[in-house]
Amino acid sequence: MARTPGTVRELAHGLYPYEQVVQERNPRQGLRSPSEERHNKGQSGGDELGQHIGKGPSRRYRRFKKNGCQSIGKSRGGWTTKIHMVAADARTALTFSLSPGNAHDAPEGRELMRSVPAECKGAYLIMDKAYEGDETRQLALDLGFEPVVPPKGNRLEPWEYNKEMYKRRNEVERLFRRLKGFRRIFSRFDKLDVMFTAFIYIALIFDAISVNKP
Repeated sequence: MARTPGTVRELAHGLYPYEQVVQERNPRQGLRSPSEERHNKGQSGGDELGQHIGKGPSRRYRRFKKNGCQSIGKSRGGWTTKIHMVAADARTALTFSLSPGNAHDAPEGRELMRSVPAECKGAYLIMDKAYEGDETRQLALDLGFEPVVPPKGNRLEPWEYNKEMYKRRNEVERLFRRLKGFRRIFSRFDKLDVMFTAFIYIALIFDAISVNKP
């Protein structure tokens, strides 16, 4: 049934008689003393100021901090790790170590030479050009090895080396290629060196077992 506009207005005023549009406020309402402000802020955690003091994830979702050595450095390829290795052949790794991607190869190589077992002394030591420095080659001679490494092109006094023996360097390269087949090594999923080293040992053992299968 239709009603006139005046009737509707009277009905609306009858439903909400004399409702105040603006609420009256005490001039001192909402004002607090500094002591009350500090007390309320401590109880509410600072929510009124948009801050959350003392709040965070529950203990269930917190992770422990991983402390330890991390041989990770920024090089041209990004954040990387270098694996230095001394191997007897394409299947036998004698020792290895880790260094950050931005570290030079020679210092770590010299440390590895000192850790080679004594029964290997007197053998040929085939090295990459990164280890062709005078200090590295002299250390190899002092330890009883015969270094086999080509000189760099900018050497003023290059030396002769056993080129036929140097061709066997690809045996170590093939070992590294198989290690990179493990995605956990290729991408370094582990943050700490102790975990990354452990998985390299596992990969080397798995590689040796897979060869000796009947």
